[in-house]
Parts: sequence; structure tokens; C-alpha cells
Amino acid sequence: MKIYTKTGDKGMTSLYGGERVSKSHLRIETYGTVDELNAWMGMISSNSEREYYYSDLVTIQNHLFVLGAMLAVDGEHTELPLKKIDTDDIKWIEKCIDKIVATLPPMTHFILPGGSTIASHAHLARCVCRRAERLAVTLSKSAFVDDIAVIYLNRLSDYLFCLARLICKNTDSEEVKWIPRI
Repeated sequence: MKIYTKTGDKGMTSLYGGERVSKSHLRIETYGTVDELNAWMGMISSNSEREYYYSDLVTIQNHLFVLGAMLAVDGEHTELPLKKIDTDDIKWIEKCIDKIVATLPPMTHFILPGGSTIASHAHLARCVCRRAERLAVTLSKSAFVDDIAVIYLNRLSDYLFCLARLICKNTDSEEVKWIPRI
């Protein structure tokens, strides 16, 4: 199979189901941002210590591939030949968050992104995740988006915040507390 097809040379691409749309279409921007998020997840997992959350990151990357496919569907009635993200996946990520939070000290301040390079990567991934969530919400105003996509992205951004805190703890890096000037 060739990597280049030349079918996108004029700025058009196909959604799952065959509909041709501009590469600047909001649906393309939305699942492209999920793809960007997946790359950040790969950056985090590739540079993390192989601790218990490594397998969680790979599972999340697999979920993001599915989520991208769900967002690439051209309508509510096109069926994907794969298991979609569902409420079990939401419950799973909530358990991951709970597992992390149980090991962290309570928050006493807002936390600035930073602490270490890999924690900063988790914060960047959180920002990309929030952008993907905003795009999915915007897209849902004019086209079909499965509600579970927005819920998953919302939980994932919470996970990434907690993961950044865990990385700081595990690497003995200081969390950067936000102390407002009064």
C-alpha cells in the first residue's frame, strides 16, 4: 500500500463513509487535534519512567485512535467496524484518576504548568485535550458528534492534570504553585 494517494493534493479529503470535504473543515480540525493529542501522549509515554501509568497511557492512545475514527464519521448513521468509546471507558479513566489522586498530597493552591519537562508535556497534552474538547463541542452544534466523545475528552484532561502532578511527585520535582499578587 502506498502512503501517498494524491487524492488530497487539492485540499480535499474523505471522511469515513466517503464524503469529500475541505481539509479545513471543522470535523477534520477536530479529529486532527485528537491526533495531535495522541502524539503528545506518545511523547509522555516515551519519556516516562515505566511506572504503573505507562500501560494506562498506551490504553488512552488506543482510545484516542477510536475517538478520532468516531469523529471522522460523516454522519450519525455511518457505522464504524470497531468498538466505540463507551461508558465503560469513561469509568476506566475515572478509576485511573482516582488511583493517581490517592497517591497525591491535597492541593492547597492552583498549580502552574511546569515542575519538570515531562510534567510540562502532560500539561501541554491537557491543553491540546481541552482544545479538542472545545472543537468537538463546536462541531456538535452543526453536525453529529457522539456525546461520549466530549465526555471522554473532559475526563482525559482531568487525568492529564493529575498525571502531571504524579510525575512531579515521582521525579521529586516541585509543583509550581500559583500565588496571586494581592
